[in-house]
Amino acid sequence: MKVLTICGSMRFSTQMKDIAFKLESENHFCVLQPVYCDGNALNAEQLKSLTEAHLKRIDISDGIYVANIGGYIGQAVSKEIEYARLHDKEILFHE
Repeated sequence: MKVLTICGSMRFSTQMKDIAFKLESENHFCVLQPVYCDGNALNAEQLKSLTEAHLKRIDISDGIYVANIGGYIGQAVSKEIEYARLHDKEILFHE
């Protein structure tokens, strides 16, 4: 069973939860999801901590699943894709 970290804009948090469910229930992946902080303002320390945790999820995964809804890939997700590439991780795109 492959382990994937889901990456995507927090504006798609609801869709990413649905995608993770389908990946696990229908495609037999183990999905590591980001912390969803819908609508919560983050200070610099919190943002740094959550970013480090997300990169650690990528480190322990076989690859990432990019939830690029409508083709959208923001700056943070672009960095996560590059990080995954540098660490020879498989990269799957939703769209």
